[in-house]
Amino acid sequence: MSEEAAALWLRAKSDLEAAKALSGLGFFDAAASRAYYAAFSAVSALFTQRGLAFRKHSQIESAVHRDLVHAGRWEIGLGADFSFLRSLRATGDYGAAMHVIGTDAEAAVESARRLLAAVSNEEPALFPLDETA
Repeated sequence: MSEEAAALWLRAKSDLEAAKALSGLGFFDAAASRAYYAAFSAVSALFTQRGLAFRKHSQIESAVHRDLVHAGRWEIGLGADFSFLRSLRATGDYGAAMHVIGTDAEAAVESARRLLAAVSNEEPALFPLDETA
C-alpha cells in the first residue's frame, strides 16, 4: 500500500473515533465534521491506492457515486451516506445560526462507520477495521 493511502486510512479511523467521542460529549457540530472527514479520508485512501486523486470535495463525492455506486460496487445507500455527511459537515462547520442536532450527529457517525466498512470490504488486507469500528 502507498504511504499516502496508509496515512489516509489511519486518519479515517482516528476521525471516526473522534466523531463518536464528540457526539457522546454533545459536540454535535464537531462530531458531524469528524464523521465526514472519516469518510472522506477512507474514500480518499481507496482512490489513492488505485492511483486516483481529487482536488475538491465535490469531485470525490462524484467519484463515490460514479465509480462505486453507479458502477455497482457499492449499494446506493452508501452514496447517500457520503452525500449526507458532506451536507451535514457544511452545517456543522459553516452553519452560523444552524447547528447539527444530536440525532443527526449519531446518524453521521453511523454513516461514516458504514463507509469505512465499505472501503475495508473493497481491500480488507490493506484497509483493516478494528473490532470497535
